Amino acid sequence: MSVKVLHPGLLTTIQDLGRYGSQKYGVIVSGAMDSYSLRLANLLVGNDENEGTLETTLYGTTLQFEEDTLIAITGGDFLATIDGIIAPLWRPVLIKKESILKFNSAIKGSRAYIAFAGGIDIPKIMGSKSTYIRANIGGFEGRALQKGDTLPIGEANSVSKELVRQLDENNITWSINFNELVNFNQNKTIRVIKGTEFHRFDKESQSTFLEKPYSITVQSDRMGYRLEGPPISLSEDFELLSEGVTFGTIQIPPSGKPIVLMADRQTTGGYPKIAQVITADLPSLAQIQPTATINFKEVTLEEAEKILLKNEQLINKIKTAIHYKVFN
Repeated sequence: MSVKVLHPGLLTTIQDLGRYGSQKYGVIVSGAMDSYSLRLANLLVGNDENEGTLETTLYGTTLQFEEDTLIAITGGDFLATIDGIIAPLWRPVLIKKESILKFNSAIKGSRAYIAFAGGIDIPKIMGSKSTYIRANIGGFEGRALQKGDTLPIGEANSVSKELVRQLDENNITWSINFNELVNFNQNKTIRVIKGTEFHRFDKESQSTFLEKPYSITVQSDRMGYRLEGPPISLSEDFELLSEGVTFGTIQIPPSGKPIVLMADRQTTGGYPKIAQVITADLPSLAQIQPTATINFKEVTLEEAEKILLKNEQLINKIKTAIHYKVFN
């Protein structure tokens, strides 16, 4: 079973939840920009939630299916069509042999995720299928998809096969409120906790960062978002040794313009860190389009943990609903 790429789109890569355990060797984590959308796409087709999917950016790819295939599309709304008919989002969809799935320009969000029942049948590199383009690691030949590529699709498991049977017989209903999922990652107020050097910035800059809007520039990518807005200043110059950084670390370079580190971030950084985006809001940040405006809001570590737990409860609700549908 395979899927052929008729058009690659702006940037379409294979991603899973990332390549963990190798940062000490200088190998970045990479992985999906919007991990929630990736996990939910996989769950909706019966896959393990860490299976590799396609991540397409801003305007999408066009795929042709060589066999009947169960898929799910999550994340941003790209007005995707199947043989010219609008494709359902946030639910399993059975695509027939020879059908063409086409993504247009994003009208909401920045990234869409396409999961295939059985996953994308490529080897894991250092424990992950994620593509890291700068180092030509993982994914499909270590690069973004190109016209003419053919993606092998793995063998569907028993859960996926039962979902296909019910869809094929038009015999599937859901106890899931899909409207909850549509707005799952669409916040433009990004919550943060204070960074390790927050106290090293002057009082005016601390207030500015948390009270004034910033826009995401077109120079932003999977490595980091460069923000435009009021500059941030240190209370005094100081030397900072490079140290570990993570997804959502907000650094302030000498220009005073914040940089938010994203999925393809480097392993260490030497700029002062004013804040850290909470884990629960990283998917929302990943879906905000270039030139859009965001605001930062401080929360405590305890609040961040509660927000994350609430989101995980929704994902567990999806798992339970699918398990009930298949086995009852």
